[in-house]
Amino acid sequence: MMNSKNKALVFNFISFTILFLGLRYFLVDYLDAASIIKAIIAAILTMILAPKFMVMKTKEGTKLVMKWLFVKGIKTL
Repeated sequence: MMNSKNKALVFNFISFTILFLGLRYFLVDYLDAASIIKAIIAAILTMILAPKFMVMKTKEGTKLVMKWLFVKGIKTL
């Protein structure tokens, strides 16, 4: 069984990867620039748009929470 910190790390990696690859291939079709520039733009946009998963310590124990630009507040998972 994975602990909460490892779950947060895996969720952050998966969400970043999915958004990065989606943005990267979207930019390939619609942006006329060098390949490295497309990757840098996709990485910056992904860092802004990707949800952030973290572990919060409470009185009841540790909880896995998510903060995202498109969701108001912090959501407990």
